[in-house]
Amino acid sequence: MRVVSLVPSLTEAVARSAPATLAGATDWCTHPPGLDVVRVGGTKNPKTDRIVSLGPDLVIANEEENRAPDLAALRAAGVEVLVTEIRDVPQAFRELARVLDACGVTARPRWLDEAERTWSSLPEPGARRTAVVPIWRRPWMVLGRDTFAGDVLARLGVDHLYATHPDRYPRVAPAELRASAPDVVVLPDEPYRFTADDGPEAFPRLPCALVSGRHLTWYGPSLAEAPRMLGRALRAARP
Repeated sequence: MRVVSLVPSLTEAVARSAPATLAGATDWCTHPPGLDVVRVGGTKNPKTDRIVSLGPDLVIANEEENRAPDLAALRAAGVEVLVTEIRDVPQAFRELARVLDACGVTARPRWLDEAERTWSSLPEPGARRTAVVPIWRRPWMVLGRDTFAGDVLARLGVDHLYATHPDRYPRVAPAELRASAPDVVVLPDEPYRFTADDGPEAFPRLPCALVSGRHLTWYGPSLAEAPRMLGRALRAARP
């Protein structure tokens, strides 16, 4: 079995569960550390000719992270493509099981059981907080409706204020974000790399939580530690 993954979190899942099957991954696939496979470009601009040359039995993709024309080109070249859709935590576990099954993994990995137990045993959140969650700037974009990251935060007691917006990633001016008066501004380090010096200055006097994008947006082995890591970052939020 030869697999090419176009989704960083799924790359980590396959590499942890069936490393011998992974023939290629994107330039953004950073986990597990030291991953030694052929790189096939970005998630939005994969080198389809290089992927085809690897002779994969399966390419793993995601309906949000990858572009339909690239996936269509792979299928036209005779490559089987599995496209995942992940909008909440339960769906993440179902899709991970589907991906691993397609990759020939016969025994359920320990990390997957551990991650599912972690999320199913979360204590009921105490007082809930509101948030805005920028994921890009220039232009500013935030989490909107129906997102995996939004569901992750909701399960940790944080309700983001654009959850009912018609768009999944609406463009919203910083002035409007400030005027919404959230309890906390959640700033992940991907896809845009917000840092202590790049992001919080746009939200004076509002508590800002700098969080790991891998723990907020990835669906894979990182799910097992995501509640603990995100909870720590949210508790550390400072204006």
